[in-house]
Amino acid sequence: QVQLVESGGGLVQPGGSLRLSCAASGSIITIYTMGWYRQAPGKQRELVATISRSSNTNYANSVKGRFTISRDNAKNTVYLQMNSLKPEDTAVYYCIAQTFGPDYWGQGTQVTVSS
Repeated sequence: QVQLVESGGGLVQPGGSLRLSCAASGSIITIYTMGWYRQAPGKQRELVATISRSSNTNYANSVKGRFTISRDNAKNTVYLQMNSLKPEDTAVYYCIAQTFGPDYWGQGTQVTVSS
């Protein structure tokens, strides 16, 4: 079992920045990739970014150049630095931990970009 606790969401103006954090606990040795997905109202959940244990990263085209994913293996935490935020980034952001068994999801954190 893996438990994920997210933090860092909130309300920000267009052009602003936020940093999301996701702390993992439990069977962390089984995790090989962590990442973030998001789901806007009325839309399907979509990939935002992932990072492997060896720090290989993958980004959705819509966030490339604006978002940066990183991980601190000592703290078992993954971060998502979001810059130049746009209203279309508004969504619930979910942390994911992919293991050699099931995937685990966090509870989600709301990000709202609005003036």
